[in-house]
Amino acid sequence: MGLRSALSRVPATAAGALALAGLAAAPASAAGTVVGLDCQAKPPVGSAQTFDLDAEVEATAPVSVASGDSFTITLATQQMTVPSSVGGYTVKSLKSIKLTAPVPENATLNGVTLSGGSGTGPGEPTVSVGGGTIVLTVPGPINGGADFTLPALTLDLTAGPSGGTVETRLSGTGYNDPGLTFTASVPILFVTVNVPTSCYPSPNPVLSSTSIT
Repeated sequence: MGLRSALSRVPATAAGALALAGLAAAPASAAGTVVGLDCQAKPPVGSAQTFDLDAEVEATAPVSVASGDSFTITLATQQMTVPSSVGGYTVKSLKSIKLTAPVPENATLNGVTLSGGSGTGPGEPTVSVGGGTIVLTVPGPINGGADFTLPALTLDLTAGPSGGTVETRLSGTGYNDPGLTFTASVPILFVTVNVPTSCYPSPNPVLSSTSIT
């Protein structure tokens, strides 16, 4: 597997929209951030392969909120395309996609909802929170060559003490602590093999920043 071999990005409008709550919230800002991911694929036979992957995330958040007020932040990825072939091998599908983000500090997380998304296959996307981590799971499968957009994550938050800052970013510090995982199904000769892949952001940029007044 080579450079950008797992997914390729195409221009598209990011899914999801922000619904602000709280009378004291300042106007929201939206910005697309390209996150460079360092990935490792582990085929069942042979050595592990590393490659780079870019994922663009649009974060929509208020610039500032008052302490104790409710507000929301939305994280949405742009449309992606599953490659139909990689290195001469056909990519049958992607499945078991998991994108994770840490629960922001200096705020209480009241809930997380999904919105939008398309082309993610028959499995229903879900979101869960545990151990200080938000996990978006897309079972798939998504066929090779198909376009898809992951559902947007909307975080329902309550601002903490004044003077703090609420930042969002993706999880991950290494292959054993990834922020994105998925499995590619690749036919080889007369069998189809599953190739698990782990990615982490390197570097890990801040996606949104909200100051608490």
